Amino acid sequence: MDFSWKIVIDAGVISAALLLATFLRAKLRFLQRLMVPNALTAGFILLPIYNFLFPYLGYTVNKLGDLVYHLLNLSFIAMTLRANPKQKKKNDGAVLATTSVILSQYALQALAGLLLSWLLFTTIMPKLNLAIGLTLPLGYSLGPGQAYAIGKGWEAMGFEGAGSVGLTMAALGFLWACIVGVIMVNHGIKKGYLSKDLKTEDKALRTGIIPEEKEKPISSRATTSLEAIDPLSYHAALVAVTYFLSYLLLSLISFLLGLLGKTGTELANNLWGINFIFSALTAMIVRKIIVSLKIEHVIDNDSLSRVSGFSVDYMVTGALAAISLVFVSQYWLPILLIGLVGGIITTATVPWLCSRIFYDSKYERMLMLYGVATGTLSTGLALLRIVDPEFKTRVSGDYMVSAGLTFALAIPFILSINLPVGANAANNFSPFWLMILISSAYLLFSIISFLFVAKKNAFRNISQIWLKD
Repeated sequence: MDFSWKIVIDAGVISAALLLATFLRAKLRFLQRLMVPNALTAGFILLPIYNFLFPYLGYTVNKLGDLVYHLLNLSFIAMTLRANPKQKKKNDGAVLATTSVILSQYALQALAGLLLSWLLFTTIMPKLNLAIGLTLPLGYSLGPGQAYAIGKGWEAMGFEGAGSVGLTMAALGFLWACIVGVIMVNHGIKKGYLSKDLKTEDKALRTGIIPEEKEKPISSRATTSLEAIDPLSYHAALVAVTYFLSYLLLSLISFLLGLLGKTGTELANNLWGINFIFSALTAMIVRKIIVSLKIEHVIDNDSLSRVSGFSVDYMVTGALAAISLVFVSQYWLPILLIGLVGGIITTATVPWLCSRIFYDSKYERMLMLYGVATGTLSTGLALLRIVDPEFKTRVSGDYMVSAGLTFALAIPFILSINLPVGANAANNFSPFWLMILISSAYLLFSIISFLFVAKKNAFRNISQIWLKD
């Protein structure tokens, strides 16, 4: 029988790499000190294997791209189906402040990347695709899954190797999060910036393994009877059927756009590259239906978090392994320049904004938002867990509440992200400057919301990156 084993082989190789990475972190002190996520280590282990060893063995066609694409969409669905945590205190602007900081990084990174790409294009790299500047917010603020999915769409529009470039930028972002983020943690502990009731001596957070003698935390709760259906099977089925509904929704939209002719068909093809938006929108609808039927008690947030965490771990590992070093070598200068400048801007602006716009747990909020702005949600949570292992603060809860507002406000930005990709090929730079204008509008919104929430703190001691209480 002629069965295809490619996806199974790739999933097995990724699994082996994740297990090896877990063992290495448990044993190697430098991985523990840097708090490097196991998925990141596993991805770097597989990078040379997929680039050099497997092609030598004749395994040249892999399914990593398919895995990354689908796991990204599944992770968005699982997180969106979760119930928003209830606010324990009155609203003090923390949700709007969180959204403001996140969107400011979208805007700043987009502007920095686009302007640097224009500088290179008009000086020493006249054949450079101007869309490379947008790999900065894609790789840093949105994450490797989005960077790869949108990059693959750009390849069909003439940007050769865009998927690998986006993944490489995401890898640089992870390095900023892991190295500079941990330095920030230690600096905050030394300076006494953290909440006084938090402890940072949890060995499990360093090694990644919970000691035998320590009580194991509850990571999920059963909402279905085991003899009827396993709770994990139930939640996985809920995520899978929501994904199928999102496929039907996008298929219907594509069919309707196809009726408009060639332009509509091209737009429909581009929408499949940002399917995670439609996946999340479908999950919102499904969540509303479940709540309206008053059966939300059968959904466990922690179980959905496990599904999302599984998807993110495999997605990050597969995304890094899918990087083509052949294409990266062609773009090494813009990647390093844009990645370095973007990292410096993020490292300077996130602390500056957070120390002025928040009124409680300032440093904890800054650490999480810095991790999110250079990696993924899981990276931000990893940095937060170093100083707040039991999530006693409101930081993670406020972030989840703000996620819906952030997502809604970011949709126009994401839908516009294809504008610059064909600008220089068509010798029409209007779409490029339109993206500059859109990014500037997001920056203006962030500034206005910052002034609204920060009030008198907005420009206190403007030269200090971290404003002390």
